[in-house]
Amino acid sequence: MDKIIRCITSDGAVMASAIDASDIVFTAKKLHKLSRSATAALGRLLCATSMMGNMLKQKDAFINLRVLGDGEMGAVVAVGDSSGNVRGYVENPQVTTEYYNSGKINVAKAVGKNGTLSVMRDYGAGDPYIGQVELVSGEIAEDITNYFAVSEQIPTVCALGVLVDKDDGEVLLAGGLLIQLLPGAFEDTIEQLEKNISKLEPVTTMLAKGMSILDICKTALEGFEVEVLDENPVNYVCGCSREKLERYFMTMSDDDIRSMANENGHAEAVCQFCNKKYIFSVEDLEKLIAEKNG
Repeated sequence: MDKIIRCITSDGAVMASAIDASDIVFTAKKLHKLSRSATAALGRLLCATSMMGNMLKQKDAFINLRVLGDGEMGAVVAVGDSSGNVRGYVENPQVTTEYYNSGKINVAKAVGKNGTLSVMRDYGAGDPYIGQVELVSGEIAEDITNYFAVSEQIPTVCALGVLVDKDDGEVLLAGGLLIQLLPGAFEDTIEQLEKNISKLEPVTTMLAKGMSILDICKTALEGFEVEVLDENPVNYVCGCSREKLERYFMTMSDDDIRSMANENGHAEAVCQFCNKKYIFSVEDLEKLIAEKNG
């Protein structure tokens, strides 16, 4: 079962979140039939979105991250709630996979290095907060780090990893680590943190060694007294439903509703996040129109 954890140093100077999202990314790959590059890109973004969503205090709040580069992959989108549950999709799920000389997947080539990272936080009341920054690498983690520095002025280190089997493309491990300096951090705190970060292994390496997400946070915060704020399970969760679609259809004009029916006499709607298909007959559509006008 996937889990997420949030920790803080006892002096309140550093916050750290870590996630094991291996099952979430495995689910995403299966749902969307992702290539290795698409699996790595969406998997990384899902990990980041889960950790950022988990930071939201409001119960009904959610966060939406969208990476749009000039590579073949097109848009990479992930949505998370305040519990850290996530869902997402890739515009071109079968994008070509290329590798660096080190053997690691070249996510930047598929995503593209020119483009934007957009972040929208909806707190359930009032206008949502929207921030956007230029991509710096297309490798996702560096772009998240840059987003916090530029858009929110929060010194942040983000590490994201998805380990994909080279033979069959299956997801072996996926996880992330997000470390942030809080206001009032002293110089010696910064120096200790930089020393720790310089020694950190990749997240998937630490998971492969059997380290828990708490172990990972404690390793990143070595030399500090660490307090756990919360730890909870997270899942790939899509909230689509026939009822939600019906409510959306009823905001449309009568003619637009009728025009959705194809030559076979029904309308089809497919969820981008889970690929579930909903079918509405002409009779279903007419019933919605009657309800709308009743």
